[in-house]
Amino acid sequence: MTTKETSTVIQSAPSVASYLKSHMRDYGMLIALVVIMGMFQFLTDGILMRPVNLTNLFLQNSYIIIMAIGMLLVIVAGHIDLSVGSVAGFIGALAAVMAVNYDLPTIIVVPVCLIVGLIIGGLQGYWIAYWKIPAFIVTLAGMLVFRGLTLALLEGQSIGPFPESFQLLSTGFVPDVFGVGRPNVTALVLGVLAASAIVFLAARSRFRALKYGIQDEPFSFFIVKNALIAVAIIYLSYMLSTYRGLPNVLMTMAVLIAIYTFLTNSTTIGRRIYALGGNVKAAKLSGINTERLTFLTFANMGMLAALAGLIFAARLNTATPKAGFAMELDVIAAVFIGGASMSGGVGKIIGAVIGAFIMGVMNNGMSILGIGIDWQQVIKGLVLLAAVIFDVYNKQKAR
Repeated sequence: MTTKETSTVIQSAPSVASYLKSHMRDYGMLIALVVIMGMFQFLTDGILMRPVNLTNLFLQNSYIIIMAIGMLLVIVAGHIDLSVGSVAGFIGALAAVMAVNYDLPTIIVVPVCLIVGLIIGGLQGYWIAYWKIPAFIVTLAGMLVFRGLTLALLEGQSIGPFPESFQLLSTGFVPDVFGVGRPNVTALVLGVLAASAIVFLAARSRFRALKYGIQDEPFSFFIVKNALIAVAIIYLSYMLSTYRGLPNVLMTMAVLIAIYTFLTNSTTIGRRIYALGGNVKAAKLSGINTERLTFLTFANMGMLAALAGLIFAARLNTATPKAGFAMELDVIAAVFIGGASMSGGVGKIIGAVIGAFIMGVMNNGMSILGIGIDWQQVIKGLVLLAAVIFDVYNKQKAR
């Protein structure tokens, strides 16, 4: 490469300030999460970041995060799903009937429930994709239908407790294969491996971009960002290792986040979902089967709602008629707070996860401080409104 070409590439790299300003949608909520965690860490006298509370934070918000991943794809595709809470509650009830009333083994109960969730999502997606009925109407009907079916299936009563093998879905922990106990060496090793993998993949992606003369992210920002991410992951794994190690649900979430991040960033179907939400007519004219893509998006949402319902039921160790009530509101709020656009076509998996953690940290921190549920709802509503205003402001600024 000539000196002139080299200087062109170097000059094309923006400053850290201008880069952050142009990527505020991506990093704004991450900064907000750090600020919120720091604030509650101070206000709760250090209780928020204690190992036992961090473990509870993951257990309490795992099902919201799992559904937020699926909801992001639905919203990016330009739709909405109001039925996810009711579907999760129904699947939990179905699992209780199968596991408790009929003594079916967990190895049968879990796959059957996931398949039922997939079918439920597919049925709703069918009416939305091929009959062009608005998703709001179809999923609102689904919310009412599955709320009623949950009551009918449970006959108005709670069913439990679940077998221990089923409870492990939510309350289990990854065992320490090194046999040390505390700290859990397996948790530390997995944390270091995860941090190393993230840094390696980020570096490889940057080097590939530089090959084509693309230098969008300043080098200093790249180094600091990935160093902070690696330190945060290793510190978190250390904190968890001093309690009981890595919860099973954390591993489930990590696998799902990795899979769906790869799906949205590096596959054809992921790019097509964004194209569908950006402009459905243009997507159809470019040869994308928009009906099939919409159908698959809702089928996927149904399966993830079923998984969340299983984890929620395992955590409560019982299925109740009110399970999943208003859960869809937290899921949708997490996706919008995480940077997804109301009009579709914009949003990231990691953003939805960050949005869910913001909601979770706020719930946890306010509960520790003894703030009533009434004011918690008010504060969460204001945070959601602020996130939507931020999205609208960014759009108007970009025009």
